[in-house]
Amino acid sequence: MITPRDGTVAVVAGTPDTDLWAVVGPRTFAAERVRAAWDAGVAVTVLDPSAPAAVQAGLLDLLRPTHLVDPDGVRPHPGGVPVAAGTAAVVVTSGTTGVGKGVELTTAGAQAVGGGWASVLGHEPTDRWLVCLPLHHVAGLAILARAAVSGAAVTVHDGFDPDAVSAAARAGATLVSVVPTMLARLLDVGAPVDRFRAVVTGGAPLPPALRARADAAGVRVVDAYGQSETWGGVVADGVAIPGATARLGPADEVELHGAMVMRGYRLDPERSAAAFTADGWLRTGDVGAFSTDGRLQIVDRLRDLVITGGVNVSPVAVEQVLADHPDVADVAVVGAPDLEWGERVVAFVVPRDPAAPPTLDDLRAWARDRLRAPQLPRELVLVTEVPRSAGGKILRRVLRDG
Repeated sequence: MITPRDGTVAVVAGTPDTDLWAVVGPRTFAAERVRAAWDAGVAVTVLDPSAPAAVQAGLLDLLRPTHLVDPDGVRPHPGGVPVAAGTAAVVVTSGTTGVGKGVELTTAGAQAVGGGWASVLGHEPTDRWLVCLPLHHVAGLAILARAAVSGAAVTVHDGFDPDAVSAAARAGATLVSVVPTMLARLLDVGAPVDRFRAVVTGGAPLPPALRARADAAGVRVVDAYGQSETWGGVVADGVAIPGATARLGPADEVELHGAMVMRGYRLDPERSAAAFTADGWLRTGDVGAFSTDGRLQIVDRLRDLVITGGVNVSPVAVEQVLADHPDVADVAVVGAPDLEWGERVVAFVVPRDPAAPPTLDDLRAWARDRLRAPQLPRELVLVTEVPRSAGGKILRRVLRDG
């Protein structure tokens, strides 16, 4: 159960494990079921309703929820495994291995991140959060958690539409969270974004030029940094929110600590242990630096995830699908800078027949039933070989820098 900041939640030692509901359906439906589950003290995992059936089946195998919730009702899911008491949500993420991970986030973490953001943004009795981000990503689900903690009302949209966001702003929505691409589109159409008390951005780096545009339009932008493993953003404009702490570890890797950090990866003790330092700090895989005024800046990523439109894309997951194309002899995937999407997915392909190579449209059509839309390549580069190390690892930096 997630309660407002003036309430308390205690997890008593020995409390039995709890059910995990896998919610699948339109965003407004999912939001209602998530809030009902939390009111009942049940944990949730939200699945992408637009994902291919094979992807959803794979996620159910990975997460092993106790129940499946869709517009047809709530029913037990075969082989389900309960979660530990005090778990609020399991959010799916992807790593450079291409193997999905279920991030177990706690009720205490939701209260910590909700209280921290309420301190950063301030809280007013008339506050209303607008949710126009997917709930199967932590960015969208975290808004529901923040609102539950602060007591703010919530308006949920089934998708992102600048006209609908404009209408919500005029109707009294005061807070919204978007990825930079969304903010740019809102500014492009002259949406009244300045009516929001604050616009929280995250999911991808915020270009300085875009922040300058927002500033010029009178928009209060708060740039958030965090991960699925931290209930979303825990650093606001370079400063850790109350309850969170950031430091730099070896190789200047950003390390995070606080109640909002995950319990671990679902049913994966080995990767859970590897995610933390010996003294219990989360290893983010990101390289950072502190400015002279003490603000954290993200310099680069140790991992090779492509962040396109605020969505993390595993290159390996894309490669595994494209490699099955009959005209592909070898393939490597990297991210390239993109003015609209932050990064775009680029496929470097060695064709089986150089005289008849596959086209970008061929590859996208081949992969569409097995990959989500953000994972589909937006650029194709034909090459004679994929650079690899002696151990067979793809040298992605060579491709990016080439």
